[in-house]
Amino acid sequence: MEVRLDNLSKHFKSGNRPVVKAVDQMNFIIPDGKLVGLLGPSGCGKSTTLYMIAGLHIPTEGKIWFGDIDVTEVPPENRGIGLVFQNYALYPHFTVRQNIKFPLENVRPKLNDVEMESIVQEMADIVGIGELLDRKPKELSGGQQQRVAIARALSKRPQVLLLDEPLSNLDARLRLQTREEIKRIQRNTRVTTIFVTHDQEEAMSISDFIVVMKKGVVHQIDEPQTVYEEPANLFVAKFLGSPAINIFEGQLVGDVISINTKKFDKGLRKAKGEFNYLDERLYDIAVAGGYKESKKVYFADLGEEYHVEEEAVAPVEEAKKFNFKDMVGNVKEKFAKKEKRIADHEVILKEKPAKLDIRYIHEAIVYRGYRPDLSEFEEAVGHLLVEAGTNRPVKIAVRPESFTLEKNDNPAIEIQVKFIEHIGRDISIVGSVVGQKSSIRVIIPSEERHKVKEEVVTVYPKRYYIFELSGERVK
Repeated sequence: MEVRLDNLSKHFKSGNRPVVKAVDQMNFIIPDGKLVGLLGPSGCGKSTTLYMIAGLHIPTEGKIWFGDIDVTEVPPENRGIGLVFQNYALYPHFTVRQNIKFPLENVRPKLNDVEMESIVQEMADIVGIGELLDRKPKELSGGQQQRVAIARALSKRPQVLLLDEPLSNLDARLRLQTREEIKRIQRNTRVTTIFVTHDQEEAMSISDFIVVMKKGVVHQIDEPQTVYEEPANLFVAKFLGSPAINIFEGQLVGDVISINTKKFDKGLRKAKGEFNYLDERLYDIAVAGGYKESKKVYFADLGEEYHVEEEAVAPVEEAKKFNFKDMVGNVKEKFAKKEKRIADHEVILKEKPAKLDIRYIHEAIVYRGYRPDLSEFEEAVGHLLVEAGTNRPVKIAVRPESFTLEKNDNPAIEIQVKFIEHIGRDISIVGSVVGQKSSIRVIIPSEERHKVKEEVVTVYPKRYYIFELSGERVK
């Protein structure tokens, strides 16, 4: 059964809090008979998407199609789905046979006992628990319980099988075995399957396609190897890969990208001039992320004056702001925290660089309430840099296994070696790019260990990617 999502969105609102867009304008097709993994960090909207497909959440907008049928408003029990939860949700007082049989008792037209028993045995055999039908869940291992849950979901011959992080409660060895079983079962039954996980290795190993999500938005859909080798943007590149992809700093000036003023690449989009980091739009970004001070304070922290008319506050209105009971109980603790924050903030401000940059601005605003981390701030500011077309920082990315010690046509990168790890037949050189704080990991065959003799080693990428700070991939 083909599953199609058209502009699917789910927004949550609680009291006076801002609306949370758990899923935002999702569009993709899950082909008939395929296993698709919904992959992304916690809170990205994976399970919300699954529950909308199941009918447990009503979409804020958009449509869900099973083949040519619009099931957006069809109740869960009439959608022809099988759903396996993270905690399996088996009936503890039922045997395995009774757990698998339970959904069949409500099938219409009604099945007789012989028909139901036949289906139970068939499903149990498919998932490899045919000999465990008379046991109760407490007598089973975690992997066996998981198979019971899958057999129960398959017993009604669903058009779509939905799995919500089904392996998260298993230990590493069982997780490996069970994910292989899930793939085998899916291939044998040919039922369209949607699998939710935050574990990239699980998604990469068993999915026909993966859907990479972040904050309710789909960033890339493709076969696992394609997503790994051709990431659509910086987020996808960073999210996939273990060990993680190496990210280090480059600078685009004119049409040349350099690392520490040494030419690295040429022929990309051209840039001209310098960006004004005192642009007031950066203050707007700070406020959107929780910054709590005025423009006057913001620009003072950046070493600039901002002239603005201060609004007088009436004494009565000012007095209303104070809760004296609260002040008496907590004033000492509040002042202590404030003094520490100010002291930390002053240390940051003393380290102001000769030339204002994104990192310094982030460090300054974070002490005044800004919540997102540096990468998120860079992404927001990066859109302004691209729009302005000025000379700007960029990100260069190389996967750890994509290095060689042999000179090739790609530019050399010098690594300050910190230590070397042995990983099976390979070795991992851990260090930093010379002249940068960025850490880097280089994986090479162990037989080349003798070539790493100095504290600084020169490596050559076999392949590399270049991204704007906004996350857009440019090479």
